[in-house]
This record gives sequence, structure tokens and C-alpha cells, in this order.
Amino acid sequence: MKISAPLEKAFTRIATPFEHFIHSQTTTGLVLIFMTVIALVLANSPLVDAYNNLFHTKIDFNVGEWKLSHTFHHWINDGLMAIFFFMIGLEIKREILVGELSNIKVAILPILAAAGGMVVPALIYTFINNGGEGANGWGIPMATDIAFAISILVLLGNRVSPALITFLVALAIVDDLGAVLVIAIFYTEQIQFLPLILAGVSFLIMMIFNRSGIHAILPYFIVGLCLWFFMLESGVHATIAGVIAAMSIPSRPKITSTYFTEQTRNLLNEYDNYPVVIDNTMHESQKAILLNIKDTIDSVNAPSAKLEHDLHLPVSLLIIPLFAFANAGISIDFSSLASTIIEPVSLGIIFGLIIGKILGIAGVSFIAIKTGIAKLPEGSSMSQLLGVASLGGIGFTMSIFVADLAFEGNDPLIFQAKIGILSASFIAGFFGYLWLRFWSQKK
Repeated sequence: MKISAPLEKAFTRIATPFEHFIHSQTTTGLVLIFMTVIALVLANSPLVDAYNNLFHTKIDFNVGEWKLSHTFHHWINDGLMAIFFFMIGLEIKREILVGELSNIKVAILPILAAAGGMVVPALIYTFINNGGEGANGWGIPMATDIAFAISILVLLGNRVSPALITFLVALAIVDDLGAVLVIAIFYTEQIQFLPLILAGVSFLIMMIFNRSGIHAILPYFIVGLCLWFFMLESGVHATIAGVIAAMSIPSRPKITSTYFTEQTRNLLNEYDNYPVVIDNTMHESQKAILLNIKDTIDSVNAPSAKLEHDLHLPVSLLIIPLFAFANAGISIDFSSLASTIIEPVSLGIIFGLIIGKILGIAGVSFIAIKTGIAKLPEGSSMSQLLGVASLGGIGFTMSIFVADLAFEGNDPLIFQAKIGILSASFIAGFFGYLWLRFWSQKK
């Protein structure tokens, strides 16, 4: 007889890894909105000094004469965000191996759309800021915040097809890969070659672990920390270490699915052979069998898949919200807000994220579909694709991250960039929702 609680079904429903991913991104989007509002309220309240002092607090690590000292803000952006980029690396790897990007016929549309959604906004920004002091910020409007975008699609329910959600996820993954390359190549000012070589050696060791069949996470974690430190010292942004480390994590399980089925069935048969004791209490040997079953389940799950699943919750509910809390808090002088928005940096970001994303994503998709290079996602229409392209203009997390790199040390330009990012992301999300909710035509 099965013993169950009234709410058990809600917690035991089997969900696919993709459903878990969508749920975690939706949760992230909701928490991000809350933390962004809190940051803006604090930054424009009498508590602004306490808010700023919190993130300027120095946090030191000392071992003998060796010392690593950074502000709390720096540890968030260069330390915790490396974990976020590590998860992005795992997602990219999964999509390439078994996801939407594994089949070139299916992947071609989101790949081309993502490319258009990166290039066109960058060109628009460059056109507006050509020769100006904000010219280096061309990478800011290239990004799409997958958490916010997916959250809005989920709110729309069955008004959009599952294939369209999958298209947006694949597009955002390619977009993230492009952002990582832009950060690594164009936003690295001075390279120290010895630490960079040591970072390369660390990655090589992790790949040797992979090829040697090591599935335990601890060795990768230890060497991964060294990789992060050497990357930090090299001048290349430390978060890139997260993406690189993710490439070394094994994607194949320790045992085959056939062996898993046979072994689990044998263990269950052995479990059933023990007589039921009073009050349904398990025999000690049955407890040992259950532990063996758990170990077998762990062995059939690839380390990369397990890590991606385990990291979604802390990244969604801690790291990304903390990043938003640390970076979205800008003191706004509403009397000068209008003049700030029309600054070239703000205008470049606003037009890049709103107009550029629509032209780049929807425009390139339209050409690819009409020329027969790609096919429209099943159950969707070009009208709905236009709405998704607008949601691509929500550039919050990655755009703020790139803005801090592009204008490091230039607070006025960072302020203009954040005003542009917040304004554009709100407009793009609001328009995309309204378009898909009321005006777009279903297939």
C-alpha cells in the first residue's frame, strides 16, 4: 500500500530536464524583478550611503604573505558570476551535444537569429556613438537576458507554442556564447602571459581527468579554482574560467542505461525478497540496498547534467539576484533623467536593444525562412516570432555586466548605460508581452 500526503502529487510529478530549466529561469526572472526594485529603492533613499558602503567593503584572503583583496562588489562580479558563467557553459555544452543545437537543421534558425540579434544592435550602437567616448560600449546591446524573456513567455501560457519557447532558449544560449567571446576577446585590456599559461595548464589537467574517466566532482572543483585564480591574474575576465571549466566536465555517465536497468531491477528484486516487518520498518539490509540503488542512479546521470541541475537553484535564487542587487542600484536624478536618456550611450543601447534586436532576430529569421535555409518553429507564425524578437531586447544581466567592463572607472558612462539598459529592457519586455498577448497572429 502506498503512503501519500495530499500534496504529494504536486511534488512528485515527473518533469523533464528542459521543464526544470524553464521553471528555474522563470523563478530567476521573478526574483530579479524584486531585487532590482529593492536596489533602485535603496539607491534613491536615505539608505543610499549604507547601500554603497556595503558593496565597497573590502574582503581579504590571506595565506602567509600572499593576499587577495577585492571589494564585495568585485567578488560578486568576478567570483560568484564565474559560477553563473560555469552554468552557462554547461548549458551551451548540453545544447550542442543533445539539445536544439545538436541538429543543424533545427539549430540553423536560432543560430542565424542570434547572430543577427548581436550584430545589428552593435552596428546601431556604433553608428550613434561613432568616435564618441562611449564607443567601446558596442557589446552592451548584444545580450539577451534569458531569465526575463522566458518568464514573459511562460506568463503567456498556451498563446505561444512550446517550439517557440525552445527557439528562444536556443537563441539565448547562442547569444550567451557570443557574449562570452566578446568579453574574452574585446574587453580584455592587458594580458599577463604566465598566469594565462598556468590557466591553460589547469584546463589541460581537467581534460586529462575527463579522458581518464574521472567522474568525481572534487578534483575538477580543486583544479577549477586554480583555473579561476590564474585567469583572474592574467587580465582575461575571471568569469571566462567558468565557461572553460564547464567544457571539461564529463557529459557521459559512468554506467550505461542498459546496465542501470539491469542493476536496478536486480536490487529491487533483492529488496522485495525481505519480509515486511512491523510498522513497515525496513530491514537493515534493505536500507543498504536503497543506498546501492541511489549510487546506481547517480552513476547513470552524467556529472555535467547533475551539476547543471544542482546549480540552477543557487544561481537562480542567490547569485543572479545578488548581482542585480549590487549592480542595478543607481541613484536617479529625475530632473536630469530626460537629458541622460538622450545621451549617445543611452540612446545607442535603447535603439540597439529595441530596434536592433527586432531587426536582427526577426529580420534574419524572415530571410532564412523565405529562402528555405530554415523552417519556422512548429505551431508558430512570423507575427509571433516578431514578439519573441522584441523579448530578445531584454538585456538586463549580461548587458549590465558588459557595461561595467566597457566603462570600468567611468561612473558617468556606466550610469548612462544602466539607464539605457533598464529603459530598453522594460520597453522591449512590455511591448513583446503586449504583442504576443493581444496583437500577434497564431499559425
